Amino acid sequence: MKTTHRHSPGGPLARCLLVLATAAFLMVPAAAAQAHDVLESTDPANGSTVRTVPAKIGLTFDHTPIAIGSVVRVDDATGTDQADGPVVIVNNHVTQAVKTGAPDGKYTVIWRVVSSDGHPIEGTLTFTAGAANPSAAAAPSTSPASAGTGTGLQTGLVTAGAVAAVLLIALVVAGIFIKRRLRSPESGRETGTTSPHPVPPERAGQGEAASP
Repeated sequence: MKTTHRHSPGGPLARCLLVLATAAFLMVPAAAAQAHDVLESTDPANGSTVRTVPAKIGLTFDHTPIAIGSVVRVDDATGTDQADGPVVIVNNHVTQAVKTGAPDGKYTVIWRVVSSDGHPIEGTLTFTAGAANPSAAAAPSTSPASAGTGTGLQTGLVTAGAVAAVLLIALVVAGIFIKRRLRSPESGRETGTTSPHPVPPERAGQGEAASP
């Protein structure tokens, strides 16, 4: 009796693609989790010149940072910290009060906050107070110099790269399965219990004639 076994070529391929798709969905959140908060603007603007020392320094992020562990220094030209009191965080706005009577001159703001994902981020900005011809750039800056503005772009590239890698592997695996399928016999994969040495018809006839 001949036994036929049929193997569906789509079975292994479907399972492999399912595994790759699952890996892609797991990699995307992992890559996105690496995205730290990004500093969007500052007040005063980075590199700007203002008439007087501002009453506070403002930092605006794309998400709400965590207050614990956040520090903002406002160093004057002598390196003295003119920050007054703790950092205040309201929504995605971080403010640091400046001491009354702080001297004019060049200031360097050194900030360090805890991103909403729990990782610390830091940066610096500078401004000058009390110059004779203050610049019109005293408005909040939308392109801080040292604010880690490339974080969002880097995260997007990591995510896109992970997805592209998984899709490329899936295409390669699919191509291998298709190539093997095209090389296989048209009748499909069939196995059975047949004699490895067929008996010639004349011998089969002689055997039947010799039988009583």
